[in-house]
Amino acid sequence: MPSAQANGVTIAFTQRGEGPPIVLIHGAEADHAMFTLLATVLSHRFSAIAYDQRDCGGTETPAPTYGITDLADDAAALIATLGFPRAHVFGTSFGGTVAQLLADRHPERVDRLVLASTWRAGLSPLDVNPDVVRTLIALRADPVANAPKIATYFFPDEYLAGHAEAVELFRRGLPDDPRRGRRQAVTLQAASADLSHFARPVLLLAGAEDRLIPSAATIALGRDIPHAQTVILPGVGHAGAVHAPDQVGEAVMSFLS
Repeated sequence: MPSAQANGVTIAFTQRGEGPPIVLIHGAEADHAMFTLLATVLSHRFSAIAYDQRDCGGTETPAPTYGITDLADDAAALIATLGFPRAHVFGTSFGGTVAQLLADRHPERVDRLVLASTWRAGLSPLDVNPDVVRTLIALRADPVANAPKIATYFFPDEYLAGHAEAVELFRRGLPDDPRRGRRQAVTLQAASADLSHFARPVLLLAGAEDRLIPSAATIALGRDIPHAQTVILPGVGHAGAVHAPDQVGEAVMSFLS
């Protein structure tokens, strides 16, 4: 993977296609690979840039501690380092909260914004869906044994029936890995974003079958965003970019066009 120096971080990224840039910001326990299929779809019209956040994939962290606002600043610096005045931004799940902070702190770097399967920055998933999140926390105490159950909160049953490899995604990572510990710490941080003055169009994209973050939590963001549109995709779960890239890609390209 190529890398770029941005905000004091060596950020690993992939870039596919030509056209207007769209930066893809992944979820809490993922990396750029979750966008492999979606980036392929988007690359027919856009330059799709998927990168690894700090302590994910090929990106390291230069300091033992950092905050969620640093992740937003990293994204802004990456856009500039790659030579773009601004870019479209797609943030999913925890990446959607990073994207909100990016648009709040660096609005000049963001063209159109897509917030997918996410919640209001400043809240935690426990605030949004406490029963399910507490269940997931308990299941993750033994990810090897509980991976099949964990996967059901991210993917629809029909998809899992034909994709056993999706379950293996949740068996990865060692509990005592320092990168994982730092990553978990930053995902628990709260930093609010004010998008009431964000002047560009925003798409709120949710999956009707999302068992982790109810679609209502994502759509509720529109109350404070002046130029928000909403799309709920039938049959799509929390990780729509992975299991339904064509549906997600079609919605995103329609919005950006």
